[in-house]
Amino acid sequence: MQTAEHPDILARKPTIAVIGTGLVGSGWGIVFAKAGHPVRLFDSMPGASERALEVIGDRLAGLAEQGLVNSPEAIFRNVSVALSLEEVVEKAAYVQESVLEEVEAKSKLVQALEHCLPPAAVVGSSSSGIPASAFTERSAIRSRILVVHPVNPPYLIPVVELVPAPWTDSSAVEFAAELMTSVGQSPVRLRKEVQGFVLNRLQGALLREAWALFNDGVASVEDIDKTVRDGLGYRWSFMGPFETIDLNAPGGIADYARRLGPLYQAIDASRAHDEPWSDTLISRVESERRSVLPVKQLADRTAFRDRKLMALSAGRARSG
Repeated sequence: MQTAEHPDILARKPTIAVIGTGLVGSGWGIVFAKAGHPVRLFDSMPGASERALEVIGDRLAGLAEQGLVNSPEAIFRNVSVALSLEEVVEKAAYVQESVLEEVEAKSKLVQALEHCLPPAAVVGSSSSGIPASAFTERSAIRSRILVVHPVNPPYLIPVVELVPAPWTDSSAVEFAAELMTSVGQSPVRLRKEVQGFVLNRLQGALLREAWALFNDGVASVEDIDKTVRDGLGYRWSFMGPFETIDLNAPGGIADYARRLGPLYQAIDASRAHDEPWSDTLISRVESERRSVLPVKQLADRTAFRDRKLMALSAGRARSG
């Protein structure tokens, strides 16, 4: 691919196209704009891109208050709205697809991009769990498409999963990795496609046990949340599970596995037949959550979460 032959392209801050301007798409707009890239937004829903501009402006102001960006007005000027698919991808080196999490929606967009995507442009899909192979197999541009899955909001949580399809060109993956690193993200490269990728599989394992513990009457929803918030989360905010256990036994990870491996194996065996995502169980957990946070307060709590994430990001930046 031409992209891989010109690594200096990123130094020139090429144009980035963002297609789909909901929460994820607008978040991506902030990531690229604050890194100095011209960003074009496009959404097939009338008025969606303009609403995204308002969201981006508000979020940049919040980031500036926390000292996470300088000159939010200048960053905001990097973002513009395109009126068509052809306009948004014109001269773009990279396209971030953030449309609906549906195979049909993504397939239709890929088909449309075949007619207007610049010859060297790479496409990253924000798919949370749908592999690129599910919507690119018959595409003429399939070698330039991979999943580039963020955590929301991507401008506060840097990890991003790069998941190529079997036919994705390695140079497209390399370009996406270099781009993500250059804009301050932390790319994780998956060696092959797997349902749910890495992040959601890890989160799913924790959620499975959380549902089961509540269902078994072991602890309340709040106490399970507290265990992660005030326990596991402390270490996990700056080191992963393997490094954590490597430091939790005198002889390192192998020593830890010898000491506690049988316990974890017994726990796994005890959960072999649980079905934690039942409607009845979900309803019970929902009831406990709504007793402490009514639906009408979700937006305020989300804003609180983002302020905490900003403070955490600022602290990590200071501490290195």
